[in-house]
Amino acid sequence: MDFAFDARTEELRGKLLAFMDEHVYPAEETAREQRAALASPWDTPAIVEDLKAEARRQGLWNLFFVDEHSLPDAEHGAGLTNLQYAPLAEITGRSPQLAPTALNCAAPDTGNMEVLAQFGNEAQQKQWLEPLLAGEIRSAFAMTEPEVASSDATNIETHIAREGDEYVINGRKWYISGAMNPLCQIFIVMGKTDPDGADPRRQQSMVLVPRDTPGVEVKRAMQVYGYEDHWHGGHAEVLFHDVRVPVGNLIGEEGGGFGIAQARLGPGRIHHCMRLIGMAERAIELMCRRAVTRTAFGKPLARQGVVQEWIADARVAVEQLRLLVLKTAWLMDTVGNKGAHTEIQSIKIATPRTVVDILDKAVQLHGAGGVSQDFPLAELWAGARTLRLADGPDEVHQRSLARRELKKYL
Repeated sequence: MDFAFDARTEELRGKLLAFMDEHVYPAEETAREQRAALASPWDTPAIVEDLKAEARRQGLWNLFFVDEHSLPDAEHGAGLTNLQYAPLAEITGRSPQLAPTALNCAAPDTGNMEVLAQFGNEAQQKQWLEPLLAGEIRSAFAMTEPEVASSDATNIETHIAREGDEYVINGRKWYISGAMNPLCQIFIVMGKTDPDGADPRRQQSMVLVPRDTPGVEVKRAMQVYGYEDHWHGGHAEVLFHDVRVPVGNLIGEEGGGFGIAQARLGPGRIHHCMRLIGMAERAIELMCRRAVTRTAFGKPLARQGVVQEWIADARVAVEQLRLLVLKTAWLMDTVGNKGAHTEIQSIKIATPRTVVDILDKAVQLHGAGGVSQDFPLAELWAGARTLRLADGPDEVHQRSLARRELKKYL
């Protein structure tokens, strides 16, 4: 593996760093002020649309999208590899509320676009993928349920029954990211089409459900540590009451839902880890700035031994994580997602856990300011802590990883 970024990556890094300095960071406070004045907190501040237009103008659009699919008339991304995208996603993680959305690289849309590109048919791609790639609409992925342990996806109870030329969907989902956003027009819903099937991993299917379909009820916004996460369209509880969609809304084949979910979650997991490293870098920057400007017990915080330890340990941890994430991206490009399974699980375990600890130290260093709205640290901490649950909790990945290691000796 070559540790140097290639020329294309360096070119885009330079453009993106300038875009962050000139447009994104100055827009953070403006976006908060505009959101406070909106009729609905779920509406998009005008400056976000300005950022999207500027990113598109500069060619910083759909960078996540590995351009390997034949999609006539669709707007593709930059045709990057995972290894090329990794340092760019890291940069966007420094402002996770604005930057990923500005570049049309925000979850859950990225994963949904990848599902549609890989498994959707031509009609589905035309109707839903193309406007998603263009940033005209948003989407949601409805998998997690409150009534079962959703860490085991075979537990899902939402029922998808075929009646003639339609599927009838009944179920309850929650923490469905993006569903509160008025621009969210399509749900990818996972449920069971064959609940009594012999293979528990072939019972599930995925179907496309337009938001305005009768019987779809977006019931409420779910909070995350007290935050409603307006920036990402919230996390909603969604009910499906006898929702009917054409059988043509099936993604892939009946019984293929579990496999599609696994294919979707691999890239999603590494994208989260890439952005988490950017969050950690911003935390280190804020720690250093705070440490050199505050004095306690007769000397700057920067000269306090415990503060120096926090900063040094954070730097070591970030460098370790970055190398592991880059290795994982390289493997995904060279041997595929399955070949990188061990590394994907490793970064999913290590990155959120480590970044939460770095952010916690940054909060501690800022004192009362660290838990306030005057700094981004509390919101960053809540987002990073949530990623120890999202896309599979730590313990599920540890269990799978340990089994793979032990198998060599059994």
